[in-house]
Amino acid sequence: MTFRDSSDEQSDATRPLLGPNALKRSFDIVMAAGGLVVFAAPMAVVAVAVRLTSKGPAIYWSDRVGRDNKLFRMPKFRSMRSDTPPVPTHLLADSSAWLTPIGGFLRKSSLDELPQLWSILVGDMSLVGPRPALFNQDDLIALRTEQGVHRLRPGLTGWAQVNGRDELPIPDKVKLDVEYLHKQSLMMDLKTIWLTAGKVLRAKDVSH
Repeated sequence: MTFRDSSDEQSDATRPLLGPNALKRSFDIVMAAGGLVVFAAPMAVVAVAVRLTSKGPAIYWSDRVGRDNKLFRMPKFRSMRSDTPPVPTHLLADSSAWLTPIGGFLRKSSLDELPQLWSILVGDMSLVGPRPALFNQDDLIALRTEQGVHRLRPGLTGWAQVNGRDELPIPDKVKLDVEYLHKQSLMMDLKTIWLTAGKVLRAKDVSH
């Protein structure tokens, strides 16, 4: 089954009771709600560990670009010092100097991303989609808008993430985002989630 834009015209006689976009959203809600229950205890432990090892809140909310280039607030467990400049990590002169004592571990293990299950539940994000750009990543935002990728709900993981993650330059990431835009399906989402799990377990392709 392929996910198509909700504006696709169909006659009432042939319109499915549960359209592709509704199916994807339902899948997101079920998986995010289940994930929040399953990971409730680990998330509580991480939150306490963040507070005990560095000054500042356990959760960091960053301004991100969502569907149709609308801004939303995305939560992550804080892995950087509270006074870190709001720029992509790779643009910091010495990113490791800004990490909290457990920040490197949180990033390598992707535990810092778990609060985004909430963003999926409320509809700001999807399980699978292009990773949400920072509000000031003008080059990435412009390329995605030019290619129509901005119409997608951003994801906890994505096709670009399982094909390079932090190692890919922006133009290559957008090419993979475009590939997902045109080929997205339930099976592709399941494959992406499976490949993501493997990369997380091996902490592969995480450079920041």
